Amino acid sequence: MSKFEDNPFSDPAIDNPFADPAVQQVARSTNNATRGLDDYNPFDGQQNANQPLPAQQPTQPAIMQAVSPPPAGGGQYTRPSQQSQSQAPPPNFTTADFQELKKRQEELERKAEELARREAELRAGSAGRRNNWPPLPAFCPIQPCFYQDINVDIPLEFQRIVRHLYHLWMFHSLVLALNIVGGMALMFSGAGFTVFGLSILYFILLTPFSFICWYRPIYKAFRSDSSFNFMVFFFIFLFQMIITLVQSIGFSGGGSCGLITSIAAFRENVGAGIVTLLVTIGFITSLVADVMLMTKVHRIYRSTGASIAKAQAEFTTEILRNQHVQTAASSAAAAAVNAQIANANRY
Repeated sequence: MSKFEDNPFSDPAIDNPFADPAVQQVARSTNNATRGLDDYNPFDGQQNANQPLPAQQPTQPAIMQAVSPPPAGGGQYTRPSQQSQSQAPPPNFTTADFQELKKRQEELERKAEELARREAELRAGSAGRRNNWPPLPAFCPIQPCFYQDINVDIPLEFQRIVRHLYHLWMFHSLVLALNIVGGMALMFSGAGFTVFGLSILYFILLTPFSFICWYRPIYKAFRSDSSFNFMVFFFIFLFQMIITLVQSIGFSGGGSCGLITSIAAFRENVGAGIVTLLVTIGFITSLVADVMLMTKVHRIYRSTGASIAKAQAEFTTEILRNQHVQTAASSAAAAAVNAQIANANRY
């Protein structure tokens, strides 16, 4: 038995695995880690009070965290912590920046309300709108005859050209009013009452007719993309340009303070000549503006794909939809049927 009780590692010829320094270092660390657990007695209150519990690593419950889906174009999933970190305000975010963002948000809300109001007006249709032009006071016995709102009726890309046309009509009206002043100056200088009387007539007739005959058609044309109204505008506006050309020339006795009239006025009275010359410059400016805007409108008209055939089709459709035309046609048909019945009964 003594042969079995001998230490097999006592022989120096045999390598002792526990003599390895790496194994001894691991053994020492394991003893230090488990020493607290070996000496700990859960039933000894005094020992528990004097000796602290062995340190344990903090644990975290296994809770699954939701992740956001990847973007439509592809990408990686992001955790909620990353999302909150990406949505957090920058470190230099101040109160002034917050007030600026709040002001912008309020402005956007006001614009959204305005757009909603305009959309509701558009859906309500023209029947639910109240006429607002000309802008007359409430006590006036004459009420507005038309509804006009460029910001609501006209598409955004055409609002500028429509405003220019409206300002052109106003400028024509202003020049016609100045023509009355020039006719008055000629009358006081001894040229007679003819120019003054005709200038009043031109202002009374041309101002409303120009609004109804060429401005309202072009307003409707841009509002509803109507080829028929474009054709009406081109036809009437051509006469407007011819009338403005004649007025800028100023034939003698024609009722306008044009170039010829202003030259003759300088011979009689310098003051009257200056007034008539200003009116002549106004007529020439109106003519130049007419040509420029006519060219722009025609370019837009050609770009929209409108044509004469389309205008004829729209005209036929509008005629057939017109209530007065339908009433007249039904009355004529009824009269023809009654006449045929009367003739049949007679025979």
